[in-house]
Amino acid sequence: MHDFVRQYFGGAAYESKVLPKAGSNRNYYRLACNHQTYILCENTGVSENETFLYYANFFHSHGIPVPEVFAINEDKTAYLLQDVGHESLLDRIQREGQTDEVKLLYQKSLRALVRMQMLGATLDDRYAFAAHTFDKAMVLADLNYFKYYFLDLQIESYDKMGLQEEFERLATELSAEVCPYFMFRDFQGRNILLLDNEPFFIDFQGGMKGPLAYDVASLLWQAKANLSTEWRSDLLDDYLQELRKYIPVDESKFRQSYSRFVLIRLLQVLGAYGRRGIIEQKQHFLDSIPFALQNLQTWLHQYPINDYPLLGRCMVQLIEREAPKSNPSIEPIESPLIIRVQSFSYKKGMPVDETGNGGGFVFDCRGILNPGRFAEYKALTGRDQPVIDFLVSKTRITEFLQAAYQAVDISVEDYRQRNFENLSISFGCTGGQHRSVYCADAMAKHLQEKYNAHVVLCHIEQEAKNWQNGI
Repeated sequence: MHDFVRQYFGGAAYESKVLPKAGSNRNYYRLACNHQTYILCENTGVSENETFLYYANFFHSHGIPVPEVFAINEDKTAYLLQDVGHESLLDRIQREGQTDEVKLLYQKSLRALVRMQMLGATLDDRYAFAAHTFDKAMVLADLNYFKYYFLDLQIESYDKMGLQEEFERLATELSAEVCPYFMFRDFQGRNILLLDNEPFFIDFQGGMKGPLAYDVASLLWQAKANLSTEWRSDLLDDYLQELRKYIPVDESKFRQSYSRFVLIRLLQVLGAYGRRGIIEQKQHFLDSIPFALQNLQTWLHQYPINDYPLLGRCMVQLIEREAPKSNPSIEPIESPLIIRVQSFSYKKGMPVDETGNGGGFVFDCRGILNPGRFAEYKALTGRDQPVIDFLVSKTRITEFLQAAYQAVDISVEDYRQRNFENLSISFGCTGGQHRSVYCADAMAKHLQEKYNAHVVLCHIEQEAKNWQNGI
């Protein structure tokens, strides 16, 4: 590991764990030293690093919730950051659903975004990595990103010249107003981490001066978050109320602009999914395509696009003809398959298959370090955040679950094709309290998210005890 890390730790011993990659080429590690954790980032793109470090120091010094920078190596290819947690806002809403507590996290995130946008007006443009402003060229870049990396891969024949003319008009419309404020650029739930139930922002190095509405659109219309129309409306109202504390707001004009930037963001995201998923065959992005197309359909139902008829027709074609092809594992027809996912205690014995199917999976979680060995976790379960933090950061449970997903997916896809009606998936640990509960929840979420499957979730041991603490 790097000398600057050893120097920062004063020569003390530390542990290092590689973190999963997302869409970038950056490498991340979680380091543990003297009962504290840190994040190490390695990236050979020095210009990108310089932008991130400048933005991070600027925003942190003004009280914006971003990680603190602790140390940087000499050639600026690696830096050490404050660890602001491993659970994202997207993780939370997918695990808990649209609860009051989750809605409050969205509100906190948007209010902090307003402060970030306002303060960003004073940033030095010379440090911008991607571009200085989100101007007409940038809008066209997003539209063409969608065209080349998604539309052209899905639809062979359409009026390419006519569509390009519409792109030109749409880009002119959206870049008519000069925007002096900071635009995060990728303000979505994966880039909002939760530390002690407070949001922290990461991956903002692509930020630039740009329209305020773009970031709000990015968060509220994130495909996998699948926010309800009511939530989107409430959260937009809350954002505008916060924004009025800083600048006058022409609400009618803002909402009109917002609807257009939602569209731009949805198309840009489809371009990213096409490049990373269809071309580079990264499964996470392939899995996201159906959700993005559903978002596009929702947008079409809410907003008129009469001024851009060719674009509208292309969007309808994508939704109606290509959605099933974007991920063959998601069938356009209903399946009779019921998937029973459960956690259990090996002390009490393996669960009985009441369906008569006699098949399915039983995963033994006892190879994962047991949080129940530690006093602070004994009264908790696999649904409590401290236990989740322990499992994700201190054990190999993520690898364990990825292997389980791969095995289960094969059967789910086969069973759905053959119209089977039952599949059982069980996770067992010593007491049916920590590891098995977390894994069963994760598997249920995976199956619902990837296949829109009919999942029946049961935690045998915990439900028998009414989920009481002090078990």
